Amino acid sequence: MTQRRIGIDLGGTKTEVILLNGDSETLFRTRIPTVRDDYAATVEAISGLVEQAEAQAGAGALPVGVGIPGSVSRKTGLVKNANSTWLNGKPLQADLSKRLGREVKVTNDANCLAVSEATDGAAAGYEYTFAAILGTGCGAGLARRGEAVAGPNGVAGEWGHNPLPWTSETELQSRRCYCGRFGCQETFLSGTGLCLSYERMTGETLQGSEIAERAEAGERAAVMVINDYIECLARGFAAVINVLDPDVIVVGGGVSNMAAIYDRVPALLPNYVFGGECDTPVVRAVHGDSSGVRGAAWLNPLNA
Repeated sequence: MTQRRIGIDLGGTKTEVILLNGDSETLFRTRIPTVRDDYAATVEAISGLVEQAEAQAGAGALPVGVGIPGSVSRKTGLVKNANSTWLNGKPLQADLSKRLGREVKVTNDANCLAVSEATDGAAAGYEYTFAAILGTGCGAGLARRGEAVAGPNGVAGEWGHNPLPWTSETELQSRRCYCGRFGCQETFLSGTGLCLSYERMTGETLQGSEIAERAEAGERAAVMVINDYIECLARGFAAVINVLDPDVIVVGGGVSNMAAIYDRVPALLPNYVFGGECDTPVVRAVHGDSSGVRGAAWLNPLNA
């Protein structure tokens, strides 16, 4: 029997399940709106998706991996640093394992993105991958030779909760983050941050895709917001290169669909990378918004 496994991507707006075979082919995939502000309902929603995938497979107790917008503390086993704040302080891995009657592995969703793209995506063939998720939040994951690098504190790649580099203190203090600090890159570089920038300039609330469309149509405010966003993103990536110097930067999440990132950010990087030189490729995730859920499926060893 072809080996199969299940991945779950718990995002800010959607929760997705995928069923893969041993050749990483998709056998089943569906998504539901993310249950918000209700931990018990979140556990049930994830479990229901797993059971739905197993029903499609005609099998039970398949390996399950879950990517979340946070991490699991090695000390306590509790979720920490999640921008889906109702998960924080909860034993999600233990509760899912108990509910589903098997070991369920839970890790940061950006680590899942990094593993997926390093395995057979945009970063295939590179040794060291930095994968950024620019969506509802702003996170990142690391993979070396196709394996996630979490670090002893479980925070490797938590790029979104550093201050945006080369930014004035006034501008940093004007953006409060859910983590309790000010000026985190998440408040600038996430899709939410992009929308906030436009709202602050115009007083109008739009989706990120709408802002991009208006910029393409030549609306002055939208063009200015996108230009500023691209500059900020280049500064954020340059700081990563100055510390890690990865072989490739992969971009996922809803904002990754913005073509200007790949057209313009690489040219701006030498302005901020130490030494004034930078050849680091910045590429879009091949698997798009499926990368996280695919990577989650690879967290657990195959046994069915």
